[in-house]
Amino acid sequence: MITPSPHGRSRIAALAVALAAASALTLTACDDDSGGSSTSSATPTAPDTASFSGNAASALASAKASVRAEASKRAASASAAASSFEASVSAEVERANNAARTELAKVDGQGNAMSDVTMTGKPRSETGGLLAVVVTITNKTDKTASYAAQVDFLDSSGKVVETRYVGAEDLEPGQKAQPVAVSRKPAEPVLTPKLAKAQRY
Repeated sequence: MITPSPHGRSRIAALAVALAAASALTLTACDDDSGGSSTSSATPTAPDTASFSGNAASALASAKASVRAEASKRAASASAAASSFEASVSAEVERANNAARTELAKVDGQGNAMSDVTMTGKPRSETGGLLAVVVTITNKTDKTASYAAQVDFLDSSGKVVETRYVGAEDLEPGQKAQPVAVSRKPAEPVLTPKLAKAQRY
């Protein structure tokens, strides 16, 4: 067996160190090129906004506009329905209501016909959202008579915030009339209708 000289051993050791360093550089280069498990941190880059179409934002804006338009349409429709309902009621009973108001101005107390008058709430779905009550007047006498009724609308504290008048003229004995008292106040706060006066004349 040949034993290398000290000078030869130094050259072999230097060559081994050089080979190890070269191998390390090669492995690092391979990791970087292949996208493997390099421990170096990559710097993030901003997305290319030129490739964005913006369609999602446009669709969202369109949907919002559609919802607003539909809500506005429904509100306008409800308002029109309320106006139409009130107009139809007023056209039918305006003269009788004016007569009732005039007659009740002469009455002290509740009047002489409270037992001849009852009230029933009307569904808001039928009145365009307005608070309305059907005032049923029955002539319980044996003679033809006219009637006047006063409906007060009260808030939660019992305060009168609105008054409406309805009437029925020339009812035959046993005949009924059903005028409608309609509040023009907003739906909130909720009001309670109360029969305040009823007069037969």
